[in-house]
Amino acid sequence: MQRKTIALCALILCGLPGISLARDTTHHLPFDEVVAEATKAGRLDGSVKFYLNGKPAAGKVTVLTPSAITNKKTNSFGKSDEEACRWVLQSALITLQDAAKKAGANAVTDIVSYYKSHEYSSSQDYECHAGAIMAGVALKGKLARID
Repeated sequence: MQRKTIALCALILCGLPGISLARDTTHHLPFDEVVAEATKAGRLDGSVKFYLNGKPAAGKVTVLTPSAITNKKTNSFGKSDEEACRWVLQSALITLQDAAKKAGANAVTDIVSYYKSHEYSSSQDYECHAGAIMAGVALKGKLARID
């Protein structure tokens, strides 16, 4: 009986590496849609504007904090990748909004995706990584005052 138990345990352990390999799908999705959605829903209050790298801000830009970083994760179980990515981006934007307001800034400029410290820069899209149970967005930008 012990041999059967040991053999069964060995068989289960051999199968674990395949199970433990987590899915990590990279998505590049429209940024402005999520900002508008979060503002309309009241999650963002509109006092801070967000500018992806390559998208110029209207007015004179004074950088107050050269590097603000946020790294957010959310539960993606039972959600589509896009739905989870939209939700986690909103969480990251709320964090940046709060940091900007605390610093006296009214904008976050030169925003790039910064997942695992690797930059992805686009003037239209953000990068999101989605797995079977978690989705993540990391952003880096500059807290600024626009006059």
